[in-house]
Amino acid sequence: GWSAVFTAVATSGIVFAFNGFQSPINLAGEARNPSKSIPFAVIGSIVCALVIYVLLQVAYIGAVSPSDVAKGWNTFNFKSPFAELAIALNLNWLAILLYVDAFVSPSGTGTTYMATTSRMIYAMERNNTMPAMFGNVHPFYGVPRPAMWFNLVVSFIFMFFFRGWSSLAAVISVATVISYLTGPISLMALKRAATDIERPLTVPFMKVIAPFAFVCASMILYWAKWPLTGEIILLMVVALPVYFYFQGKEGWAGWGQDLKAAWWLCAYLPVMAILSLIGSKQFGGHDLIPYGWDMLVVAIISLGFYYWGVNSGYRTPYLTERKHHAEYESLPSEAKV
Repeated sequence: GWSAVFTAVATSGIVFAFNGFQSPINLAGEARNPSKSIPFAVIGSIVCALVIYVLLQVAYIGAVSPSDVAKGWNTFNFKSPFAELAIALNLNWLAILLYVDAFVSPSGTGTTYMATTSRMIYAMERNNTMPAMFGNVHPFYGVPRPAMWFNLVVSFIFMFFFRGWSSLAAVISVATVISYLTGPISLMALKRAATDIERPLTVPFMKVIAPFAFVCASMILYWAKWPLTGEIILLMVVALPVYFYFQGKEGWAGWGQDLKAAWWLCAYLPVMAILSLIGSKQFGGHDLIPYGWDMLVVAIISLGFYYWGVNSGYRTPYLTERKHHAEYESLPSEAKV
């Protein structure tokens, strides 16, 4: 049924397949013309992925004989669908090519994510939530090399605990969805708190798009099924001691205000875990909320958390500093001291 389709969206790597749009966003600070290049890169990456994956599915479905699926698609047990289908059609050369491509193709994704995730670690150091060594930039290449080594170690750890692509894809997809949750809220909170700061890129209709995106991300998180939802949320909590440590080093400066602004997320994660636990059996729950109604409940509750998060945003000292810096840069050279 449709519940299996929804779960496949959340855990089979479909979310990860369309995640390429994050790379240009993470590197947006280095764009020369962000008002044109960022929309082109984001929309282009999503459209390209959509076209490629739709064509792949059309090709696969069209290549399968109708008699082979007369008893349903669950009779197919292919670990490598395209390669095994090629073998069944005696196209051994194509099967070999697909297996080689399965090894080579992810290298492009790996290279891109090595760049973006290292920048994330670098930015976390700038925000005093990671050791100072991760803020070191190579003098010649201009890349945060210690952050790249850190990401390599983390990737090895994940590969050790998750030996297969299916289990790793599920974890990565759900964790990625959780990272999506903060985007719509951060955007609308900034629109409220930083109305006087110049924005090189504006997106229309965000008052509608942002809450819709947050609800969609919440639905995908719920579709991932219990207990995976609870496990990933627990994984998010594991990193909190590191955050607390660096907050303590900074003397807990601004801690109270930051915590007040983050209460929505502190409450959201356990609430979503509870909803997943008591939700319908189609999504791994105890069926206390019937199928269909469970998604309506998730949508309504997540919408409430969205408005809570947006209204919790406040103007940080960084925004004030950013405004003063922009005003200083706009002065003529003879007026700068």
